[in-house]
Amino acid sequence: MARLTDHLIVISFDCLSALDFPMLKDLPNFQELLKQGSYCKNVETIYPSVTYPCHATIVTGKYPNRHGVINNTFLQPGSPSPDWYWHRFHIKGTTLYDEAKKASMKTAALLWPVTAKANIDYNMPEIFSNRPWLNQIAVSLANGSVFYQIDMNNRFGHLRKGLSQPELDDFVLESAVHTIETKKPNLMLVHFTDLDTQRHYHGFSSDEAQAAIKRHDMRLGRILHALKNAGIYEKSSVVALGDHSALDESKAVKVNVLLREQGLLNVNEKGKVTDWKAYCKSCDGSAYIYLHDQNDTETKTRVGELLRNLSKDENNGIEYVLTGEEAGTKGADEKAAFMIEARKGFYFHERLEGAFIDSITKEDVTNKRYTFASHGYSPAKEHYKTMLIASGCGIRENIVIPSMHLVDEGPTFAKLLGLDLGNTDGNVVNELLDV
Repeated sequence: MARLTDHLIVISFDCLSALDFPMLKDLPNFQELLKQGSYCKNVETIYPSVTYPCHATIVTGKYPNRHGVINNTFLQPGSPSPDWYWHRFHIKGTTLYDEAKKASMKTAALLWPVTAKANIDYNMPEIFSNRPWLNQIAVSLANGSVFYQIDMNNRFGHLRKGLSQPELDDFVLESAVHTIETKKPNLMLVHFTDLDTQRHYHGFSSDEAQAAIKRHDMRLGRILHALKNAGIYEKSSVVALGDHSALDESKAVKVNVLLREQGLLNVNEKGKVTDWKAYCKSCDGSAYIYLHDQNDTETKTRVGELLRNLSKDENNGIEYVLTGEEAGTKGADEKAAFMIEARKGFYFHERLEGAFIDSITKEDVTNKRYTFASHGYSPAKEHYKTMLIASGCGIRENIVIPSMHLVDEGPTFAKLLGLDLGNTDGNVVNELLDV
């Protein structure tokens, strides 16, 4: 298959919404991208619409239950900080960067989710030191490109303040610019989380979120300038995209509190889960309900009746209840007994104590107990689309794609690079491509 571009730069602005498009088209660097490129402001995300499944979908063209990354974090009942799907081995089948590597292309990824231990030439994976005895730099080095990460940390590490934003994205930006100018990768995946952070802790339309979008415009401009400096701008394609949108919420629903009251999970005096028959695993705007024993029909019946009765009263925050089989048809984890969707203004939390529903206060958010906005909701929610802008080599100019799906992005990017992702759930958006 013929390549349409020599260099593909995919920039994920986490939590970029279709609702942001009117603001983006008035910002100088997004304007530059739009002037020469094409876009879709009606991109449907996946279910559950959380970051790690979304980014695995972008590079595979598959739904979560086919690529295997069905949530951000693992089912670890009662853990205050569950482990994440950090590692490449959690993804079933091939990825865009695997196929690029097979074709002897130079690859780079900066804080792209689910890339720890991936076969990427210049890899700075998104992975946290999730144990008190672990050091963040050591964990990152052990799971990515050692000498590359040491170099980036030596050059730009002073910009970071742990995981806080916007400093983390500033570090990622400088690393991306340096990598473009010195390595000239054929495929680069960059993940910025500034906007997502601001929306979580200040609200969807907050001043802080608007400021993050303006910073993202600056970051985009720096990347475009780096491509020009490197002498590869004319041979490059640049894609700016979002993975999901977000919705404001003011109440946290704690289903595990009810399951505990029903004797379906037990907690000791230290607050640790000692045993459980059913557990609510949050995806923020949605949640899986798992059974310890999938063959426990008695518990399944009890839990199903409990959830359906709760959903009859809109004050309980549950919009609807899906069976695991129904969730599977939407691309989510069919191994769950149930999947529940939150009503607008609500989201799910795994906390085990207190009231069934908590009203969220500013103090809660400041202390990071809860958030003011979240995602994970069904793609069918109103005003919940994300977007994509593509420009450069191999991209047609001034084409407006009426609608597309997140699963279409991987196959389309693969065709740009002359690659094939095989049996995907999505299709190549040929209207975008200058074939």
